[in-house]
Amino acid sequence: MEFKIDATSHHKARACTIKTAHSEIKTPVFMPVGTQATVKALDANDLLSMGAKIILGNTYHLYLRPGSKLVKKFGGLHGFSKFPNSFLTDSGGFQAFSLSDNSKPDENGIMFKSHIDGSKHYFTPQSVLDTQYDLGSDIMMILDDLVALPNTKERIRKSIERTTKWAQEAITYHKEQQAKGIGIDQNIFAIIQGGTDKEFRKMSAEQLCALTDFDGFAIGGLSVGEPNQDMYDTVEWTTDFMPLDKPRYLMGVGTPEDLIENIERGVDMFDCVMPTRNARNGTLFTSIGRVNIKKAMYKEDASPVDEECDCYTCQNFTKAYLNHLFKANEITYFRLASMHNIRYYLNLMTKARKAILADNWIEFKKEFYAKRGK
Repeated sequence: MEFKIDATSHHKARACTIKTAHSEIKTPVFMPVGTQATVKALDANDLLSMGAKIILGNTYHLYLRPGSKLVKKFGGLHGFSKFPNSFLTDSGGFQAFSLSDNSKPDENGIMFKSHIDGSKHYFTPQSVLDTQYDLGSDIMMILDDLVALPNTKERIRKSIERTTKWAQEAITYHKEQQAKGIGIDQNIFAIIQGGTDKEFRKMSAEQLCALTDFDGFAIGGLSVGEPNQDMYDTVEWTTDFMPLDKPRYLMGVGTPEDLIENIERGVDMFDCVMPTRNARNGTLFTSIGRVNIKKAMYKEDASPVDEECDCYTCQNFTKAYLNHLFKANEITYFRLASMHNIRYYLNLMTKARKAILADNWIEFKKEFYAKRGK
């Protein structure tokens, strides 16, 4: 991976370039979530037409179905899905934690039951990397010990200790595998934990960032129900302990407002299911705020979803048509709505980057909120 800071603007906002084996990624970047090697309702051509340079796949889900060996047989995620640009794969730790009623971490890994058939599986720092080598992702996330919040200080401290231990094991294993010719073009990120406690976040960040062989660092365990301001304050604090010369990834965040606030706090990379999930439920993101396309007021509305948007949906269809498709439960609605929401997010990141490059972040942020009446 090549990483370069192209410009900085107000406070910590920065525009960077990340080069992987499969694409050049301009940051800030939003990564559409393609959990099952597909972004729901869309294919590779749709994503390419929207300008997506990197999408996210999930190790937990792909390990269970169809299995990483099958994906490898078809040329990894790139060959299997035909999306030629970069993939980032999550380690699956979050899914093992959140989707299973019976997941149990110990000092060496996580035992969990499949949400599909109840079968038992065990993830270790090494095994999740083996799965990701098969998947052929450009950026691999390591296994971390995730805890529900709120929690006791003892449990959060234990989570940090385990996460650091597993990170050390993962980076050692990765370097050993690369020496054997495995995962040569694959990069590895560690995940900082610690809840919203400043001292715990500092502890986790300092321990992990001392492991200098990592290609980048993520902030995990946020956007799980805590107040937005607590999330922003935690990111503000944590980025101070992260290296300037490596990518910073905030996992699972979030709304357009969340992206703008956290770009200002020094984050480069984001992912979230929100644009596609909300699209399927009838909520569309626009430059002036959210549109609930289900409302009767749109039944005869001849305008596009967003006058400022250049997506396929806005260039060709009306709110009235989308309102009709949603109410008729037509599959085409999911595609058109998802295309719009993802393109809106990608365009927002492009505009944020331009503002950083022009060093007028404050004006850009004011305009962003003014259009929303905030």
